[in-house]
Amino acid sequence: MTGAGLRVLHLGKFYPPASGGMEAHVRTLARAQAALGAQVEVLCANHSVDGTGTSHEFHGRSPTREEWDGAVRVVRLGRLASVARMDVMPALPVALRRALARGVDVVHLHVPNPSMVLALDAVPRLPAVVVTHQSDVIRQKVAGALFRPFEWMLYARAARLLATSDAYVRGSSLLSTFKSKVRVLPLGIELEPYLHPSAEAREARARWTAEAAGGPLWLMVGRLVYYKGLFTALEALVHAPGRLVVVGEGPLAAEGRERARALGIEDRVTWAGYLSPEALAGAFRAATALWFPSNARSEAYGLSQVEALASGLPVINTAIPGSGVAWVSMHERTGLTVPVGDARALAAAARRLVEEPGLRERLGRGAQERARAEFAHDVMASRSLDLYAEALGRSPLVDARPPVSVPHVAGGG
Repeated sequence: MTGAGLRVLHLGKFYPPASGGMEAHVRTLARAQAALGAQVEVLCANHSVDGTGTSHEFHGRSPTREEWDGAVRVVRLGRLASVARMDVMPALPVALRRALARGVDVVHLHVPNPSMVLALDAVPRLPAVVVTHQSDVIRQKVAGALFRPFEWMLYARAARLLATSDAYVRGSSLLSTFKSKVRVLPLGIELEPYLHPSAEAREARARWTAEAAGGPLWLMVGRLVYYKGLFTALEALVHAPGRLVVVGEGPLAAEGRERARALGIEDRVTWAGYLSPEALAGAFRAATALWFPSNARSEAYGLSQVEALASGLPVINTAIPGSGVAWVSMHERTGLTVPVGDARALAAAARRLVEEPGLRERLGRGAQERARAEFAHDVMASRSLDLYAEALGRSPLVDARPPVSVPHVAGGG
């Protein structure tokens, strides 16, 4: 069977080309569900003032736009303002009512997403609500405490709560409160561009390889925000050979450049900004390893880890208590895991990949094997439709899939 006839409304924060892991996930899942026959719509904020760019930092009022991404209907709601990471979208209540009136079986909310949580709380009668809980509110403690009652109200109404890993469930008081509703749905990606790079990606690989000038090339991918561990990576580079390519932009970019100068490694860091998918795929192929030194549970998963695994690239990540990061790429199987905030341990792991014969090749093979088994987008979509069927009290909508493997993660909380 397929998902034919099932009507799904995704409530995202933004949608590509807006950058970010949640944004990429919503698009991948929506398109994959549509390919299985579901009728899929996405409602989100419009990140762009003029229809261009990838950053979703607020730069002024944006218009409402409606478009189609293949078979997926996408409604991007205009933003009037953004206050404490909550987007003010005057058109949201009417747009939500209209979407529901078109007929919806499942409303799938992706959080953190305070604007959409409040909008759903205000609707007295809802179809089955499924929530993908990508991250707790970690740093914004006051705002998080004030917002918690609204989250609880919606989670109490939800039919299912989806966590990205079992480790994150154990570390989340919010998910633990509603444990009977929680299911695990690992985030997946379209593997093909990483398993079999395009000609453009291969050309990009050659350029990145030339930039490495015969030495190791370390890659770091993500928004330059507090929990990504940028400063740990820069300090590690002091004790490791090679060049670090930082892919992404964000509020810590200027401070990062200053830190690199102060550490005397300015000439060994490339600040690449946002890259096209092809250029990024090429960078994954050229690199010696992905550095993923995140330092807080705000980092619950890390889709760039999955992209690296699919590229056959080992990952050096961190053992964040109560996070799924170290489950995505597993120590000594697909990469190496080091303590949080330990720059010298990160550097030592990097040197192991360079100096220990056969280690990088073994971990690279394990990385691709894990990507194929756990993180393919069609596997994720099939599992999601089965979870919808369970929430609706129906028999599975798609052919049975193997259960998600969620072994215990050391330090998982």
